[in-house]
Amino acid sequence: MNEIKNHGKKWLYWFLLGVAIITVYKLFDNFGDIMGIVAKFFDILAPFLAGIFIAYLLYVPCKKIEDIYQKSKIKFTSKKSRILSILTVYIIIMLLLIILINFILPVVLESVKDLINNIQNYYEIAIDRYNNLPSDNILKGEIVNDIIKNIQNIDIKQYFQLDKILEYAFSAIDAVISVFDVFVAVIVSIYVLAERTQILEFIKKFAEATLKEKTYKNIGKYFNDTNQIFFKFVASQLLDAIVVGVLITIAMSIMGIKYAPFLGFLIGLFNMIPYFGAIIAVAISAIITLITGGLSQAIWMLIVVIILQQIDANIINPKIVGQSLKISPLLVIFAVTVGGAYFGILGMFLAVPAIAVVRIVIDDYINYKLKSKNCREERDCHQGRSNLTMLSLGTGHFDNNCSVPDDNPFPSTIFKIRDIECHH
Repeated sequence: MNEIKNHGKKWLYWFLLGVAIITVYKLFDNFGDIMGIVAKFFDILAPFLAGIFIAYLLYVPCKKIEDIYQKSKIKFTSKKSRILSILTVYIIIMLLLIILINFILPVVLESVKDLINNIQNYYEIAIDRYNNLPSDNILKGEIVNDIIKNIQNIDIKQYFQLDKILEYAFSAIDAVISVFDVFVAVIVSIYVLAERTQILEFIKKFAEATLKEKTYKNIGKYFNDTNQIFFKFVASQLLDAIVVGVLITIAMSIMGIKYAPFLGFLIGLFNMIPYFGAIIAVAISAIITLITGGLSQAIWMLIVVIILQQIDANIINPKIVGQSLKISPLLVIFAVTVGGAYFGILGMFLAVPAIAVVRIVIDDYINYKLKSKNCREERDCHQGRSNLTMLSLGTGHFDNNCSVPDDNPFPSTIFKIRDIECHH
């Protein structure tokens, strides 16, 4: 009977293995169709995910305004503080968008339009100035000559036509955004902000019910740390970029630099990307100023911009950011490089808070391992002394009381670590 039972189990095992192999083969054989279904599913969820992300970004300003309304002596205001805070935040966003669309963007776009219309002339001026350089100039090398010849064969204007650029921009926007999606995202964000207490309570209860206590506490700890780092970095960088952009635009306008609004906007925008952003934007601005205003104006522009950026780095930015993320510049450069390589400009921007969170997790893990190692060494030393004492007294056993550390930031459910701590 047992032999028949074992034989049946064997056949069942081979049957299930065959089904599994066929299933995997079919999955890979129809991989394109499956990915199409998954992509369609995420396209449907996109407005909802966008709404959740918008609510996440607006949570801090809504919370601060809600606290202000709750302190009001007017009963209606304090009772409806949450709804009023959400309404206030969206009114502020609408006003900012109106200011941006009606006052800032037209000036910047006018500069861009003029630059595009004259790009061919500026290109020819740059080539003429290069050709007029002395033959023994360092820029007259063979490599530079080959690059110039290749550039001369390119019709620059065909790549910088405003109509084409706007057409590409609007087609890209139409491909990812629709009026209905925006409407759904805004409505979802309003409901998430209005019911955030109930949503967070449900998530906390679910996590507490399904996870171990240590895992639940540590997930909460790292989630809070991630929120603080992300909001602090994004808000401070955005505010700092606005300040830098305005200051540089004013300075360039006073100096009479052509396309000052566009160049100030460019430097302010790229200033949000640590290290590389400011360098790239200033280099582009210097080249444009060199062509449009000459060498002396470009040099003065560089001097003024560098002075303003030093003032920003040493005075303005610390006041806005407060306590820094305390990340090594080498680590920041590495994070920005990797983030830019995989996720473009957005990856370069978000790489810094992401690497800050990773650094916190690694630091906690290292500290825990060092503490466990020191505990083991202390325990072994204690055991050695206990053995010698018991041998001298003629006893034959000793008791060693050890347990998993209570402050273990990496419980076994996450990292499968089972270190012990001695209690003396």
